[in-house]
Amino acid sequence: MTETPTRAGFVALIGEPNAGKSTLTNRMVGAKVSIVTHKVQTTRARIRGVALEGAAQIVFVDTPGLFRPRRRLDRAMVAAAWGGAADADVVVLLVEAHRGLTDGTQAIIDALKERITPNQTVALAINKIDRVKAETLLALSAKLNEAYPFARSFMISAEKGHGVEDLRHWLAEQMPLSPWLYPEDQIADLPLRMIAAEMTREKLTLRLHEELPYQLTVETDHWQERDDGSVRIDQVVYVIRDGHKGIVLGNKGETIKAISTAARAEITEFLGRPVHLFLQVKVRENWMEEAARYSEMGLEFRDGNT
Repeated sequence: MTETPTRAGFVALIGEPNAGKSTLTNRMVGAKVSIVTHKVQTTRARIRGVALEGAAQIVFVDTPGLFRPRRRLDRAMVAAAWGGAADADVVVLLVEAHRGLTDGTQAIIDALKERITPNQTVALAINKIDRVKAETLLALSAKLNEAYPFARSFMISAEKGHGVEDLRHWLAEQMPLSPWLYPEDQIADLPLRMIAAEMTREKLTLRLHEELPYQLTVETDHWQERDDGSVRIDQVVYVIRDGHKGIVLGNKGETIKAISTAARAEITEFLGRPVHLFLQVKVRENWMEEAARYSEMGLEFRDGNT
């Protein structure tokens, strides 16, 4: 009896901010490896989640949303998104069903025509299909396929799981013949200290309002494995001004305590062992202009308009 040959490859999920890339990554992997909030531009770096489908190992690259960058951090995020697409065997463009073919999506399609190589496959996934009627979906699919020759089109709800199995099965068939790239039990390729920092940043983003979540970052400063099997994690929340520090701390430290409790619970569940989490809030006015902060986020520090 012959064994089924193994396949392995990379699938880049691209689209406008909030199109559902992180939700789809987590759904495909079957675990939370990418943070999800209702705020746009939550994902900053390329996050790889590993999924198995039969004899195929699919490495999903959840990329930052593609948008018109204004700041250095924006430029680094957009560069990470296109970098993820450039390295992928298959690119999946996610489009929100209720938003349709926006100017932003059209700009991404125009860029795809220039950036995609002959050996790459591009598929379309219309997401959040539960928000519109069937005839609207069909019309949108036809319009998008006129704009770009997608190899396949899928109608999905990443949040509810509709259509996701069909997409995963098709993607598995597209993966090149190859030994698996990661151990069978590995679901992400980010360092644990970065995943823990991202989980804390998610709780900050959900708790705080307006522009503040975009003007802070979280770094894991120390990671200590303890003899009893638990881990002590010390993290720093960097903000750009004193007023922001006060908001993050909250009245009598209530906000940071709530954030720490929520983050500790999620990190504990992810690691499967007790976690002792300690958060510090520091003002660092120019953190968005410091190369070290970008390295910690897994982003390239880019000069000028590159």
